[in-house]
Amino acid sequence: RRVLIPPHRLSPLKKDWLKLYTPVVEHMGVQVRFNIKSKSVEIRTCKETKSPSSLQKAADFIRAYALGFEVDDALALLRLDDLYIDSFEIKDVKTLAGDHLSRAIGRIAGKSGKTKYTIENASRTRVVVADTKIHILGSFQNIRVAKDAIVALIMGSPPGKVAATLRTVSARMKERF
Repeated sequence: RRVLIPPHRLSPLKKDWLKLYTPVVEHMGVQVRFNIKSKSVEIRTCKETKSPSSLQKAADFIRAYALGFEVDDALALLRLDDLYIDSFEIKDVKTLAGDHLSRAIGRIAGKSGKTKYTIENASRTRVVVADTKIHILGSFQNIRVAKDAIVALIMGSPPGKVAATLRTVSARMKERF
């Protein structure tokens, strides 16, 4: 199985290779190599592979890193079964161009990343804003909460209103568990 690595993630991949390689080989029992020509990480099963889902989990882990998630956040994909990655573009929500697009990205990030961290902490997810693409890592229900908040920001809601809504939703989620 092959996971393509985008050009902007090649140098971080080289830097973090041991952190990526070790858990995949030791815990999943699959073979991993980086193909320099095709700029992809190749994964295959071997005799030490523990379960058939190991290959898929390893591929998801590498793909999460390629999308821009930290190694520690992506490691959760190997450990837990009910984690997913949801990706969408700002254009999927609302057609924006130029300064309007920049402002929407700014609303999502917030001052010094404050809004993004608020969304991550309230919804228990991890969010990566890569240009006009947004990637969310978390459980299905938590992804929905984070996506609703991000969509509201893209549509033009002020960050304060979105944060208040997130607080009420996260309080409701805590009551349920």
